[in-house]
Amino acid sequence: MSEASVIQSRIDTTSDDYQQNLAEMQALWDEVQQEMGKVPTIGGQRYVDRHRSRGKMLVRERVEALIDPNTALLELSPLAGWGTQDPIGVGTFNGIGVIEGVECGIAGSDMTVRGGAGNPTTWNKQKRFFQIVRENRLPLILLNESAGADLPRQADIFVYGGEQFRDITQLSKMGIPSICVAFGPNTAGGAYIPGMSDYTVFVKERGTAYLGGPPLVKMAINEDVDEETLGGAEMHSRTSGLSDYLAKDEMDGLRIARQIVRHLEWKKLGPGPTALPDDPLYDPAELLGCAMANVRIPFDIKEIHARILDGSRFEEFKPLYGEKLVCGWGSICGFPIGILGNNGILFSEEASKGAQFIQLCNKLNIPLLFMHNITGFMVGSKAEQGGIIRNGAKLVNAVSNSTVPHLNLMVGASYGAGNYGMAGKSYNPRFVFTWPNHRIAVMGPEPLAGVMDIIARNAAAGRGQEVDEKALEERRTALEAQIEYESLALFSTGRLWDDGIIHPADTRTVLGLALSAIHSNEIKGATEYGVWRH
Repeated sequence: MSEASVIQSRIDTTSDDYQQNLAEMQALWDEVQQEMGKVPTIGGQRYVDRHRSRGKMLVRERVEALIDPNTALLELSPLAGWGTQDPIGVGTFNGIGVIEGVECGIAGSDMTVRGGAGNPTTWNKQKRFFQIVRENRLPLILLNESAGADLPRQADIFVYGGEQFRDITQLSKMGIPSICVAFGPNTAGGAYIPGMSDYTVFVKERGTAYLGGPPLVKMAINEDVDEETLGGAEMHSRTSGLSDYLAKDEMDGLRIARQIVRHLEWKKLGPGPTALPDDPLYDPAELLGCAMANVRIPFDIKEIHARILDGSRFEEFKPLYGEKLVCGWGSICGFPIGILGNNGILFSEEASKGAQFIQLCNKLNIPLLFMHNITGFMVGSKAEQGGIIRNGAKLVNAVSNSTVPHLNLMVGASYGAGNYGMAGKSYNPRFVFTWPNHRIAVMGPEPLAGVMDIIARNAAAGRGQEVDEKALEERRTALEAQIEYESLALFSTGRLWDDGIIHPADTRTVLGLALSAIHSNEIKGATEYGVWRH
């Protein structure tokens, strides 16, 4: 590979255009931040006060006390459930934090939300979290205190809810340890979480675990029994053997969890950072104004490279061919990375170039970062005759069979098959992070409504009927509004299509954390691909 060049930014951050776009992007982030602000107290202040009156910490306070001081914490899917009937955050914390110098997956239930009871979105959020823990080989910390399933919604939870128990035991088989700290009740199926964990810590006079609580025991076998005798921390530590450590209080429980992580002597399997981790030449704070708030307006993807890559260095691959797909190598926080970023629609040349670049990164065992700002593949007779399907399939083939870790960064639109060609959510990327301007759908609102308009007119003509222009315009307007709403970054993150909306200025830090977590597992590229047409 040739020597990397330093990117020269062409953005004038003092210009009116930049400042106007910056203000629009800031407004989008303010909306996200407002929703984020609802999460820690989503159960309501009354429930927070009740929790604290019992001498208990909130879940995020426990996490902050658990991780190493002055280290970054990456919360995953904090706005899961947005726009659904489920509360924002869905009553659980998931994230990656550093404990005793080791990146760990951390999950904790939020007792201020329906007593920590899980709803269907909770289980989907947990399922994605366990996938991240497994694929990146992260020790798992479970800060448990939950009433189990939200019983009135059991029909949407029960059948698939058992996957989490299977996941924990499979992690153990793979050599990925799990540590459960019981701060409160672990009821019914939830009792199996400490049961399946490699290490268990019960907080004295707080942590409990039982398959059936005192009322159920009374009903089932007519036995009168108190909580401590049935499933208290002392009983499980001295009698049943479910508890490995008895903590005197919550802080002691967190101390013991840190102690367990320390004695794991965890070793990463990846090579780790091998490049110079110097800061970019340009201020990452400028990223908020680099991408366009209006995704219909193009921008140069390399302006983002210049503000996230070490030393703003980028070795571009095939710069004169397939210019709408920018490919090349750089490093983030010392971790080598191959980047594919959109500077427009995908033509045959871009698809072919991307497939070749993916193969090269697999040969070099280098993770891939896909930066989405894509309206899709080119359409029309010229594109079809030029082999857009053949070459698009080649790119999808390479994406599908690539085995180096993939990361997605959604910095604009991600429409249609362009999402697939750029290794979107359905292609199992290790992480997907979005900016607040992100839009995702089969196509943009106006084109989609326009297509449906044409179909409706053709159908009417086929039936020999006149078009009701007013009704058609009303349907078109309603459809545009629907697709616009369903394309929003908030809508996407609420349905777990990504792992969280991040502030653009935090992108380098977030990607650095994700890459460090990825290197806990081995980085190994593919040597074989499916058949493709040349």
